[in-house]
Amino acid sequence: MKKKNIISLAGELSSGKGAVSKVLMSRLNYGVYKNGDYFRKLAQEKGMSVTEFNEYVSNHTEIDIQIENSAKEYAKNNDNFIIDARLGWYAVPESFKVYLKVDADVAAKRAFENQDVEKRKTEQFSTIEEQKADMQKRYKLENERYFKIYGVRKEDMSNYDLVVDTTELTPEEVADIIMEKYLEWQEM
Repeated sequence: MKKKNIISLAGELSSGKGAVSKVLMSRLNYGVYKNGDYFRKLAQEKGMSVTEFNEYVSNHTEIDIQIENSAKEYAKNNDNFIIDARLGWYAVPESFKVYLKVDADVAAKRAFENQDVEKRKTEQFSTIEEQKADMQKRYKLENERYFKIYGVRKEDMSNYDLVVDTTELTPEEVADIIMEKYLEWQEM
């Protein structure tokens, strides 16, 4: 398979995909393709939270397939970009596949403290504990859906070229690790 100048960033909720994408974009002068933005937009159009929309999509697999195919189609005609998507590695197998891990408590705190206006339209919680419970539910729903639709397990680390635990790292430190391994991968 011919490699493309594409980094697919998958990972756990609030593992830092968005922040790391921004750092990589700046350093590499790459664009970004975010499936999560598309997913949130569809949820908002339906008047649903992200978790409610996850449940809805479980019974409307054509929506999930449409979302994942959008990344695949984008990669056919574009290069030099980052895919910020849970199944970016699956949709674009010729990319450098990265998975970001994070401790569940740290992830919940990050998500709860994130004041991103778009995310707040579809995710509103009163406590970090509520945030964590919702994130665990979403993680389970996504895993079940991805296995049902695509027969893949995103939490299988053998799917990736690189796995980074972001729990105690800044986005810049994570980007440093990715850049080093990405450049090595390009030369292989």
